[in-house]
Amino acid sequence: MEPVEVREVRVLDGPNLYFARPAVKISLALPGYLALERRYAVELAERCGLRSPRPGKPNTSQRQRFVMRFAAHVTRRVVGGVGPKRITVRTRPGGTVDEIVVAIPWRHRNWGRLAGEALGPVLAALLGEEGGSAESVDAVVAEAAQRIRTEEPGGPSPVRSPSVPVVSITGTNGKTTTTRLVAHLAMTAGRKTAWSSTSGVVVMGETVDEGDFSGPAGAAEVLATPGLEVAVLETARGGMLLRGMGVATNDVSVVTNVTADHLGLQGIDTLDQLAEVKAIVTTVTKADGWVVLNGEDPRVWAMRHTIQAKPWAFSVDPDAPALRESITMGGRGITVLDGEIVVLTPRSDPDRLVKIVDVPVTLSGLSRYNTANALAAAAAALGLGLPRTAVVDGLRSFTPDPVLNEGRLNTYTLPLDPGGRSTVILDMAHNEAGLEALLEVARGLITPGARVHLGLGGTGDRPDDAIQALGEIAGKGADHVVLAHKPKYRRGRSIEDIDEHLRIGLARVGIGEVDSYDTELEGLVAMVPTLADGDVLAFMCHDSQPAVQGWLADRGATVDDPRTIRRKVVAARGEHELEPEIAELWSMTDDAARIVAADRLASQHPDDARLVFELAGAYDAAGDSARAIGLYEGALASGLREPFRHRAQIQAASTLRILGDHERALSLLDEVDLTHPGNVAVAAFRALVLVDAGRPGEAVADLVDSLVDHAADEDAAAYRRSLHMYAARLRGGVTAVSE
Repeated sequence: MEPVEVREVRVLDGPNLYFARPAVKISLALPGYLALERRYAVELAERCGLRSPRPGKPNTSQRQRFVMRFAAHVTRRVVGGVGPKRITVRTRPGGTVDEIVVAIPWRHRNWGRLAGEALGPVLAALLGEEGGSAESVDAVVAEAAQRIRTEEPGGPSPVRSPSVPVVSITGTNGKTTTTRLVAHLAMTAGRKTAWSSTSGVVVMGETVDEGDFSGPAGAAEVLATPGLEVAVLETARGGMLLRGMGVATNDVSVVTNVTADHLGLQGIDTLDQLAEVKAIVTTVTKADGWVVLNGEDPRVWAMRHTIQAKPWAFSVDPDAPALRESITMGGRGITVLDGEIVVLTPRSDPDRLVKIVDVPVTLSGLSRYNTANALAAAAAALGLGLPRTAVVDGLRSFTPDPVLNEGRLNTYTLPLDPGGRSTVILDMAHNEAGLEALLEVARGLITPGARVHLGLGGTGDRPDDAIQALGEIAGKGADHVVLAHKPKYRRGRSIEDIDEHLRIGLARVGIGEVDSYDTELEGLVAMVPTLADGDVLAFMCHDSQPAVQGWLADRGATVDDPRTIRRKVVAARGEHELEPEIAELWSMTDDAARIVAADRLASQHPDDARLVFELAGAYDAAGDSARAIGLYEGALASGLREPFRHRAQIQAASTLRILGDHERALSLLDEVDLTHPGNVAVAAFRALVLVDAGRPGEAVADLVDSLVDHAADEDAAAYRRSLHMYAARLRGGVTAVSE
């Protein structure tokens, strides 16, 4: 390796990690300086005019800090020879002890680039000046400055302060959803709105350019929109690191969260470093603007210390300390209180905007991540000055479907060939936090007794441990996992390599062999036949969304509207969307009035097996067993789900007993015993049927076995063997049993 190696000279046209204005970043490897004997390092520093040098021992972190200070000093001298006499230089350590980063701001693009390119040769020349003089140092610096002055200075930065209100949105997860939602709120307010994201550039809902436009190019295209009134910019880490931000200032900035993603790339190796990058959008927010920060993420909330604007904390937890602190600082808060989105302001009662269940993007409150995104978007819109009524209307009308929010928790109802229906969720879920959020929603949508299936895939631009973590999360959160790979997102890895690391993660949680498919569509096609009624298929879909959506549509899948999602969420809790009305039925004391009310509900929802079951119960309670049994059987045949299915079977068996059909009653109870073994109610009803059927010995035997099996006292344990033996004799069977 050369004693001085220039790894990169990068011109950053907009606000960046080092300055809130254009800058040049120079990445250097300086092993020659790290290895320099201490006395020579001191002599060189003194010749260059660096005061009180303390270089420390060679190849130490102390030496690295000395080299950073020395490089900054030399940079100031070179730039000072070009024109500016005072300039701020910032330095950072690199990935290894001999690597450093130097950054300087610029006004003239070409001179800034040339100054960055000159630093390496100047440092190399000074290192070769062992035994030289202060005059020789002056000559090296002057020569470099002269070469720069002879060139054209170049123009100013293409990044300008926008003339329309701008919202800049960043974070690890939720950027795109929040961007789309803020844009929707602005359009609901009647503003001409354009936005850029990882999905493209969109003007008033119409895509004008597809692709990843989450960097400066997207910002420039959005701001060039004729008649623009509001700009919403998804701002990803890559663009900020490689080119700087696409705007010089913004009116509102949003940081959704900071979690592990893309670590190990572009010099960002830790979450703290990633948080520094995400914070760039907050440093250029106007003083009279708002910085909307996740109050539950410590790294995000810490960004309040470096902002000029007012803070606006958002948190799903109404007791988050950040909410109180934000208000104390003269800012605002937004949270969920008593099931409603509320805005908190100093010296005022909470302003209740809308019920969470009426905000479709939250999936009736099931998705904590999307609830947080809705809070952030509402705060940004209000901070932008949009009317409160428009914000409320927009929250109510933004649906998580492929039209308004493609690829983000899009849910479908898929009819199954054997009968029944499953839910399919398509989501990008590109990292650990995203996969956890997807599985959280999937678990919240399965009916009791159903299973979660997962189509799992990883992208190649993640470290090994991040890909393995996806497998581990999948193994913990899903009942059935299939690997469905993403050829377009291999990014330097082979499918076999990604496959291996996903399997390593699965194995850590006890998941052995799983099926693997080379494409997302192949994986989906293979998984659908394994679905049962009420199951949920959570599918990580990146590069095959159109093909996957088309395949689902061809098989009769329909996109869930907010009402359908709400119904599924309620059903997954073992409840019904008309639970209050059902409860009111059973509060009635008049049997005839109850039947009339139950019949009205069932007639209004003719395909609802639960309401048929409740109508059967109303007739049963009124003593009309003949009408009741037909309705019980109808509810069961219509696919009544748990926890009401086995209850309908028990109640039907009790009704058949009254009607004298003992064999059918026993058959139903035997079915329940298979699905719910040890059910005491089944044992009691079975005993009653057996007594009526003239088999009292069996009835007593069943009750003895059930009683002994459920007893926990010491005497029951002491006599368990004998009691089981006596029960067997009552049945006229064996004379002895083993425990």
